[in-house]
Amino acid sequence: MPEGLIVKALSGYYYVLPSTINGATQETIQCRARGIFKKRGLTPLVGDRVVYMLTDGGEGTVDELLPRETELVRPPIANVDTALLVFAVTEPDITLSLLDKFLVHTEKAGLHTIICLTKSDLLGQVDVKLDEEIASLREIYTMIGYPVLLCSAKTGEGSAEVLQALAGKITVLSGQSGVGKSSLLNRLIPGLQLETNMISERLGRGKHTTRHVELIAHPQGGWIADTPGFSQLDFTGIEAEELSHYFAEMSPLADTCKFRGCLHRGEPDCAVREAMASGTVAQSRYDHYLQFVEEIRERKRRY
Repeated sequence: MPEGLIVKALSGYYYVLPSTINGATQETIQCRARGIFKKRGLTPLVGDRVVYMLTDGGEGTVDELLPRETELVRPPIANVDTALLVFAVTEPDITLSLLDKFLVHTEKAGLHTIICLTKSDLLGQVDVKLDEEIASLREIYTMIGYPVLLCSAKTGEGSAEVLQALAGKITVLSGQSGVGKSSLLNRLIPGLQLETNMISERLGRGKHTTRHVELIAHPQGGWIADTPGFSQLDFTGIEAEELSHYFAEMSPLADTCKFRGCLHRGEPDCAVREAMASGTVAQSRYDHYLQFVEEIRERKRRY
């Protein structure tokens, strides 16, 4: 039976792109999933490589899921290798704790992560404090090892750099609502024309313009997954004792602490706290780590 790639999931249908044959352009096939997946507790995801069967009327059924290399729960997507985390320099303001939550999840999933700061055209126009904050942010995360790219859907600044960074990858695009993810994609891929929206002045955040996960072909090869924006992440499936391993700069230090299972809060001879005191670990990152530990422990107390 033929194989293909799920490029979109919507209203119970899976849109499968057949594997390319002799370089020919293929049209997607609208498929339903076989009932056996539900019995096994499985759900096909965008990004899944699948075996499918054609049925009457040009539609089909997804019969088999091929082994996944990676899997994310929120947004639900499989087989991505890169995450592009999109935040705006302002409008809405960057929430660093949310950025660090995203990074915990992408580290846990084993994804190469790139931080993209949109609306760079506003730098130098708002106030000096904003420019200083963005410069500090770029320094902190670049030192950790995350590429930090500035771009503007309005002026086109950084578009070529972002495209080059994502070429040949399967990338999940995530971030706060209203930061300009759809506008960025429209700039990167001419003719795409995704729906965009202004942020709410009253709420200070954006409206959801993307309502489903969909893979979009990268013009230089690879795929970019547009996903719904969201503002909250939890730590289901992550224990407090393992959390520091998903902070890239803390991970190599965590195993050198004096005590096994050190939570890096007040234990003696803690390598992470020593690194924070010396400036190797940023204060903001350490503060967010402590905040996340408490969220995890509070979750366990409730349940």
